[in-house]
Amino acid sequence: MLDKTLPYYDIIMTRDGSLPVPPPVLPEGYSFAAFAEGDEAQWADIEASVGEFDEADEARRYFEQEYLPHREQVRERTLFVRSPEGEYAGTVTAWWNESGPRRVASLHWLAVKPGFQGLGLGKALIRQCLLTLAQLEGDRQVYLHTQTWSCAAIGLYLQAGFIIEPSTSFGQYRNDYEQAMPLIRDRLRLDRPSGQ
Repeated sequence: MLDKTLPYYDIIMTRDGSLPVPPPVLPEGYSFAAFAEGDEAQWADIEASVGEFDEADEARRYFEQEYLPHREQVRERTLFVRSPEGEYAGTVTAWWNESGPRRVASLHWLAVKPGFQGLGLGKALIRQCLLTLAQLEGDRQVYLHTQTWSCAAIGLYLQAGFIIEPSTSFGQYRNDYEQAMPLIRDRLRLDRPSGQ
């Protein structure tokens, strides 16, 4: 869940593409699933459940506008974790962003439904996303945009080898490092600013 008690500031993180990626491990009975036709409703339900959107319909419209024009890419790049009962429990997208004259590999929209948090699904999704990006984009630096509201996810990203960038950005995203770090440093027990 997002912590909207904090002021909102943008955070940019990167991960060196040459770092090894440990194999993703899921709890018994859970499985990864690639996007299939109609799964935009599942994606929207997951993202709305964590507070990224006020309602699932809004999330679905966003997905249809931003991702479905690239249907073939969505099938390869949008990943889900399903529970033993077949419920869609979490998602992440191994995407890209145009950043000036270049294309950068980027992790988008990591989310795990509240009832499934604490099982290691977020960590497994990040690892699977990184493996997918390496396969599709090569061993390139991976970028992600997040925000102060996502302290729990930032902790997972740091464990996965991402660093918080003091000044770098990509695509159209802002980097509010100076405003964000005082808010998240204590919550994440960071001894020193990341990226330095």
